[in-house]
Amino acid sequence: MKKGLLVLIFLFGLNQAQSQVLISLIFGDKLNSPFLEFGLEGGVNFSDIYDMESSGSNPGFNLGFYFDIRSKQDPAWMINTGVIVKSPMGARHIPMYSLDNTNLDNTFAGGTVNREIRYFNVPILIKHQFKSGVFVKAGPQVGLLARAFDEFKVEVDKDDVVYKKNIRDQIRVIDAGVAFGTGYHMNVGNGLNITVQYYYGLVPVMKGDGPNVYNRSFYLTAGIPIGKGKAAQRRAEKEAGLNKTILPEDEDLKPKN
Repeated sequence: MKKGLLVLIFLFGLNQAQSQVLISLIFGDKLNSPFLEFGLEGGVNFSDIYDMESSGSNPGFNLGFYFDIRSKQDPAWMINTGVIVKSPMGARHIPMYSLDNTNLDNTFAGGTVNREIRYFNVPILIKHQFKSGVFVKAGPQVGLLARAFDEFKVEVDKDDVVYKKNIRDQIRVIDAGVAFGTGYHMNVGNGLNITVQYYYGLVPVMKGDGPNVYNRSFYLTAGIPIGKGKAAQRRAEKEAGLNKTILPEDEDLKPKN
């Protein structure tokens, strides 16, 4: 098991989303037990940067893997954690600013600027699931900065001209806040999870002495356990093997008439 987790971490570091799918297929059944559920989770999210002038939220797709670690004393309570590998945040149509280049400034005059910030997000939530299948969860979430850029866009002769400016050095490396949500665990197959979740950032996004602005994001996701059925089948076969009665075949042990 320890070797499996080490390989999992190594593969995760190699190639984000692609390695995530590979990890799930290889280790899914080994990471599932009666008190641990492992699976893939993905969907859409709509983000904004609070207190920054903008005209709308930044839509994107999110993808990650999750763990539900159940309490042995009360399985209705669990820790919901994992890593949201792909989860773009940011805002659309922020105020235009100079690129310190006359040609670029002239080109994108009258255009738009969208800000996108990408993190590896790790929620650590307390989750309670009711008998109906409905669940609620809340707790802290921490993000590690991966990329950040402003995308300048303008239409020229019915074609879009795009310029991306790297702003990673202007963004704080660590983001943190609280997340809370609700959802439904379907009693179909191995249990599809549908979740609505909101993230409320508490750490200023930007470095420096400017006005503090904060990440906000609304998530709509679906999660599916990986290898849960196979793990349950393996446990059932193991229990059946332990309980199996071996009949004596020695003639001397057979009852005589």
